[in-house]
Amino acid sequence: MRAPADTGAGAPREPDLRHHGDAEVRGADGGPADLTDLAVNVRAGTPPAWLKAEITASLDGLAAYPDGRAARRAVAERHGLPTERVLLTSGAAEAFVLLARAVATVRPVVVHPQFTEPEAALRDAGHSVQRVLLSERDGFRLDPGAVPEDADLVIVGNPTNPTSVLHPAESLAELARPGRTLVVDEAFMDAVPGERASLAGRRDLPGLVVLRSLTKTWGLAGLRIGYVLAAPETVAALERAQPLWPVSGPALAAAEACCTPKALAEAAEAAEEIARDRAHLLARLGEFAAVRAVGPAEGSFVLIRLPDAAAVRAGLRARGFAVRRGDTFPGLGPDWLRLAVRDRATTDRFVAALAAVLAAS
Repeated sequence: MRAPADTGAGAPREPDLRHHGDAEVRGADGGPADLTDLAVNVRAGTPPAWLKAEITASLDGLAAYPDGRAARRAVAERHGLPTERVLLTSGAAEAFVLLARAVATVRPVVVHPQFTEPEAALRDAGHSVQRVLLSERDGFRLDPGAVPEDADLVIVGNPTNPTSVLHPAESLAELARPGRTLVVDEAFMDAVPGERASLAGRRDLPGLVVLRSLTKTWGLAGLRIGYVLAAPETVAALERAQPLWPVSGPALAAAEACCTPKALAEAAEAAEEIARDRAHLLARLGEFAAVRAVGPAEGSFVLIRLPDAAAVRAGLRARGFAVRRGDTFPGLGPDWLRLAVRDRATTDRFVAALAAVLAAS
């Protein structure tokens, strides 16, 4: 049985923490719908051909049990860390489950709005979760002082899904202290040019746990690969909570391939391209008086507010576009939508559809 979340006084209803963007692109039969996908934050046109080739080559070894040592070394080298500070996981989502099960916590706090799986995993593990709700008035910016002093587990995204806010590294570092586990979800950090504000290579902050995903930039949502960066004792505790061979051979091959200098250079170029495409999307959204975009956005998605967003979402779907509803994120409501950043031509087609929907309403 899930423990209830502390939602605060006057909360209208409990958001559906299990709703994710992939639900927006399904048809009535549960299969893929014929829609342009702005709901899922996976980079379009991925995985690239060279990565597909690496994964395909790994299939010859499927008869053997997965051996993650090479991939673990590659991730460690990529972040300048020793291997004992790295744990490979079946996507970043598995890491949230491991943390909920393996980290002793009396007062866990999740900073919202953000990816909802961390709270769902904590509640599934029987924890009572307190939410710190960031305010639209402050641009959904984190004030470290808003986190209760006695919180012994704090989870925050950076850049945050769905707000696309990038919190300064200094603000996050203020949350670290002895006796507290600070989890920073950096699933979208490789979409930020220069990965500024990343804490991934830090060893000086007590209790720091950084989560990374290879899903978004490389288009590997179906393969499930991510990793944890943390102190050796934390990695060991999480590893004990994992089943045997949690990451498949093809996923390990992908992790190793995505940490090469060539791959990192390609990811850096992709981040710059995303930034340009995001600027174009924000400029086009600025043409609508009824639409307010949260900014400055730093991720591969943009959060917008507009009246009657549910009807707009339905109208966009009827015109061939899937967007992510925002009301399932704690701290948001029915007037919010999240849009994945796509190329300029796709954005222009989307803007034309949005204009038609708003005119009809």
